Amino acid sequence: MLSAFTNSFKIPELRQRILFTFGLIVVCRIIALIPTPGVDATAVQHLMEQVRNSAGGSFLSLFDLFTGGAIQQCAIGALGIMPSISASIILQLLTAVVPSLERLAREGDAGRQQIIQYGRYLTVALCLVQGYAWATMLEHPESLFGIHADIVQNPGLPFRLMCVLTMTTGTMLLMWLGEQMTDRGIGNGISLIITISIISRLPNAVSQFANMFHTGDGGVSQFSVIHGLFLIAMLFAVIAGVVALTQAQRRIPVQYAKRVIGRKVYGGQSTYMPLRVNYSGVMPIIFAQAIMMFPSKIFDMLYKASNFEFFQSAAQALYMGSALYTTIYALMILFFSYFWVATQFHPVQIADDLKKYGGYVPGIRPGTPTAEFLNRAMTRITLAGAIFLTIIAVLPQMMGQQFKIPWSVSSFFGGTSLLITVGVMLDTMRQIESHLIMRHYDGFLSKGKLRSRR
Repeated sequence: MLSAFTNSFKIPELRQRILFTFGLIVVCRIIALIPTPGVDATAVQHLMEQVRNSAGGSFLSLFDLFTGGAIQQCAIGALGIMPSISASIILQLLTAVVPSLERLAREGDAGRQQIIQYGRYLTVALCLVQGYAWATMLEHPESLFGIHADIVQNPGLPFRLMCVLTMTTGTMLLMWLGEQMTDRGIGNGISLIITISIISRLPNAVSQFANMFHTGDGGVSQFSVIHGLFLIAMLFAVIAGVVALTQAQRRIPVQYAKRVIGRKVYGGQSTYMPLRVNYSGVMPIIFAQAIMMFPSKIFDMLYKASNFEFFQSAAQALYMGSALYTTIYALMILFFSYFWVATQFHPVQIADDLKKYGGYVPGIRPGTPTAEFLNRAMTRITLAGAIFLTIIAVLPQMMGQQFKIPWSVSSFFGGTSLLITVGVMLDTMRQIESHLIMRHYDGFLSKGKLRSRR
């Protein structure tokens, strides 16, 4: 593998792409550290620390993880790249139900470019809404967190407009940098920005991991060296499982009949159709987290308004890490795994395309029987993928709730962060390997030996 990395810098084009990507990553990290004008960054850090230590504060830690600490710094990139991701998901779902968007998606590159443009407009709209909500929260943190703090130096409409403009600009700049990474760098730019934001929290996680094994007052810690070795072994096992889940697929054999067009013969070859076990990726976890963040906050506000004990009990029962929250969260991941497959996987269309080009699954009649076979096969493998995805998603919460492991440490043992990191790294390595193989270098899966010089 070291030879493969060395070979990566021997190819001028690949070297330029890698260095260009590294340069833009540095710019993205700077955006996550520049504080928003008119905000006391020290007061924000103290507030976030209090919220993180309170019940249900793990949600804030989760969002701060995706922004690379920009929320804790109240930086101009505090919204991160998530508005762009949200806009992309919304349009992807609307494409499955809105006929005009579906027609655009079928028009090739021109249609896809138009959908991407719609995504940019929607991203701006989401940034304006989220930026204004964030500015209001900074002026009155007690309305959301129940903790009073003097964060804004000069509150009022001018500050809100400046905050909205600054954070919207930060997000759009991150989105533009991501597109530049995709076009002129290596890997998917938007995904790389999220991954680097997650990895930037790794030093803090290592520090928290080290603090688990000693106490400041000379007492005895509940964790020993044996626990540490077990956690390290468990981390490697979870990463291996996530890699297997990301790469796992069922290959459906497909045979193409021979066709004579003019003087040429087309078809006649055998291939396969890969059906991914985890077809939905991290989408079920994102949907479940987005929905589950609201019930506890709603019940908290109802309790403050009515002082009715039932609302307080309901809010505590739905805090992140509770047994009821974990159960509902797991069921929602299972549901959204099938929901995403139902909206994005179209067996009837695939069967029609196969029939149109003379392809068929051996032993299955073309047309409706093929669609039913694909639907049945996808339903079965989705169940296995959804169960394993649920285990990976729930594992960090179980570690924090049952074994009192800090969230900054347990978040790297599963959940959205690990799935995104593994998926993006695998995709980036595949792109680098394609450049190496194209120039007659061995990739990461071989010994990195130079086969020829060109």
